[in-house]
Amino acid sequence: MGMNVGGGRGGMTDINVTPLVDVVLVLLIIFMVVTPLMNKELEVKLPLREDEAVFEPAASHEVMVAVSPEGQLTLNGEPVSEADYIPRLMRVLAAKRAGDRLLFFTADDRAPYGKVVAALDGAKAAGAEVLGLMTAPP
Repeated sequence: MGMNVGGGRGGMTDINVTPLVDVVLVLLIIFMVVTPLMNKELEVKLPLREDEAVFEPAASHEVMVAVSPEGQLTLNGEPVSEADYIPRLMRVLAAKRAGDRLLFFTADDRAPYGKVVAALDGAKAAGAEVLGLMTAPP
């Protein structure tokens, strides 16, 4: 009676998938727990639109700068060249007393970004103390 100690079977050739299944199940559970947390929404309260209130810079003595889709600058509704923009704005703002130099700024969505930034920088250089950014043109 002899014992076969060396074994007649060779090495194990099948893949042991038990650890793989364990890892996949743990990942599935983690994703099932984390996914509902990723759907958080932030509630934003926007101001209500009042159709009666129309912004008129000439009537309220406010200064308004706008940039058109083509990059054209307007100061209180009048077109102005880039070279004349800062000097004219300086004259308009110099007529106001210190602390009251407020400038409303609006730009079209299709306006060139460089022109918008240059107009904002020019407004600060001209002496605007407060810049009010408008989200919609008047």
